[in-house]
Amino acid sequence: MGNPIAVSSKDLSQTAYDHLWMHFTRMSSYENAPVPTIVRGEGTYIYDDNGKRYLDGLAGLFVVQAGHGRAELAEAAAKQAQELAFFPVWSYAHPKAIELAERLAHYAPGDLNKVFFTTGGGEAVETAWKLAKQYHKLTGNPGKYKVISRAVAYHGTPQGALAITGLPALKAPFEPLVPGAHKVPNTNFYRAPIHGDDPEAFGRWAADQIEQQILFEGPDTVAAVFLEPVQNAGGCFPPPPGYFARVREICDRYGVLLVSDEVICAFGRLGTMFACDKFGYVPDIITCAKGMTSGYSPIGAAVVSDRIAEPFFKGKNTFLHGYTFGGHPVSAAVALANLDLFEREGLNRHVLDHEADFRATLEKLRDLPIVGDVRGDGFFYGIELVKDQATKESFTPEECERLLYGFVSKRLFEDGLYCRADDRGDPVVQLAPPLVADQGTFDEIEQILRGVLTEAWARI
Repeated sequence: MGNPIAVSSKDLSQTAYDHLWMHFTRMSSYENAPVPTIVRGEGTYIYDDNGKRYLDGLAGLFVVQAGHGRAELAEAAAKQAQELAFFPVWSYAHPKAIELAERLAHYAPGDLNKVFFTTGGGEAVETAWKLAKQYHKLTGNPGKYKVISRAVAYHGTPQGALAITGLPALKAPFEPLVPGAHKVPNTNFYRAPIHGDDPEAFGRWAADQIEQQILFEGPDTVAAVFLEPVQNAGGCFPPPPGYFARVREICDRYGVLLVSDEVICAFGRLGTMFACDKFGYVPDIITCAKGMTSGYSPIGAAVVSDRIAEPFFKGKNTFLHGYTFGGHPVSAAVALANLDLFEREGLNRHVLDHEADFRATLEKLRDLPIVGDVRGDGFFYGIELVKDQATKESFTPEECERLLYGFVSKRLFEDGLYCRADDRGDPVVQLAPPLVADQGTFDEIEQILRGVLTEAWARI
């Protein structure tokens, strides 16, 4: 066999358009334009097929916590694949799934000691809803099947997870969805409809909306509340002071499970292994994925409290749910190596030590008239764009289309910054660099953003 024929960048791009159906992508955009093709990563940078370097300002997709090009993670995958490439965790176990389950239980708060593996975050959310429904059936409350989540929140693409998602435009093409998902206001303090000058009062009001929704639906019908520690969609809404303590109290009062959806926020994104620890609450279930392996292999999990798992461990009761690749040996081995790396290099401590620097660097952009708000936590921030700082006037859908998709997204990438410019909710630029980022990374992000946003304002 001869050497493989080198494929040119042009051929790669055409082949991508012809055969690769990209996710959440307006495919017509590439009918007469090259498909951006990333071929290599190193540290906080990625490189395209022409050799151009970009700062990875989104850690892939809130995933590559340890940075690109970590040979030890690749070596852990290769070693495990040679030893045991695959075996399911359907009535059987394998060492790496056992070790990883124990490790996650060790990191998790309270009595969250049972780990149900999936291959990603949407599957973890789907698992948590199914688990909540069956738990209530097994404990004598068969009518408790509904879930409550927040407006504009994203929880995944499976039919159940999509119903929990609070983004109407994402759901409309696939309706009718799984019934029983209801929405309450989120914690966007910048646009607080009430108590806009008092974060604690606003937090109590927002939490109380959950109680009102439970009462409106009937406490005997509500199974669970799904909340992200910092809400992603809409642009990084952190919880106001006291919010989660109040939500925990409400869930306990009405026998409703609290699910902490930490698909993005877990594994160091906010500086703690699980984000609920940072905000001082203990949920009944944690859903997680992305950063568990730093993206070097796909895996997800629902980490469940002993109390919720207890009826499933009795008699003939079975959770009739699973995924072929859940707890995959290679992914589990990579996750363990990644968590070893976290501890050895102190990645959580690094985020806690430098989160204030990241915020301060992004806050410099407030002198631009197009910047309305800078919000987030840890290494997870959103910058909301506005037409008028004083009135907080936002852009129309047509203006968002022209500004975000027509200019900002493309120009940021052209200028060497990969991040997300998004209008799910109000228009925001989202930033979540690898956890190894330092002040030089923050400065580079700020400088590129400053140039692009200054030009965007001039075009308005």
